[in-house]
Amino acid sequence: MSASNITNIFRTFPTSRFSRNALRVTVATGVAASAVLLVSGTAAAHVSVQPQGQATKGGYATVNFRVPNERDDASTVKLEISLPSEHPLTSALPQPVPGWKVSVAKAKLDKPLESHGKKITEVVSKITWTAESAKVAPGQFQQFPVALGRLPEDVDQLVFKALQTYDNKEIVRWIEAPEEGKEPELPAPVLALSEPVEDDHATQPGAGATATADAKNAGQEKETASASDDSSDSTARVLGGIGILVGAVGVAFGVLAGRRRAS
Repeated sequence: MSASNITNIFRTFPTSRFSRNALRVTVATGVAASAVLLVSGTAAAHVSVQPQGQATKGGYATVNFRVPNERDDASTVKLEISLPSEHPLTSALPQPVPGWKVSVAKAKLDKPLESHGKKITEVVSKITWTAESAKVAPGQFQQFPVALGRLPEDVDQLVFKALQTYDNKEIVRWIEAPEEGKEPELPAPVLALSEPVEDDHATQPGAGATATADAKNAGQEKETASASDDSSDSTARVLGGIGILVGAVGVAFGVLAGRRRAS
């Protein structure tokens, strides 16, 4: 709203002080509300990338490139995603999206990478989805999934540059990297990387003590069983010796009794 338009509005209203103050408040409120709607609409309409779950440093992740339509009179018919060349990824596998044709471009590496014992000399540099029987119409959005890996370990985020093409030949370039203290007009999709989480079993409090106690109990049970076996063997030996002694006494008694009868 220009200054001349505001002046004309003031002139059409009564000249009382109350009317002019009320008009000023109304106009200011309307301009502020329009600015808020304009800023929020622009911020919410850009191409973004979000992981399915978490994207951890040094790991693998499946991400969704979310493409909203920010036009009222055109539809999105093409999306180009450029992968970061300063942090090449050994793997980038796009998931098929119904109604869209996907193509993958690769680039040679100056310095080969190693993955699972193999040397990687080229990586995916760009993924392009082109509409065939589908499109992103006004008031809609579309997600384009990609499996990425291996993610770098020495950075906190990855910046992807995106080109969004409409059926009226307009191309919106979402390529501006984020800067501290400054909001880009056409921000590039940014994937935040989180720190890796250690194994829950290895870090669970008391897990080692529990395993040690179990081993100790098992050893005690084994010693108890061995002592029980030794005690059983000793008892059997004593009873056997008593039996032999009783038998010998009986034999001697019989011999003596036979001699007395003979005399």
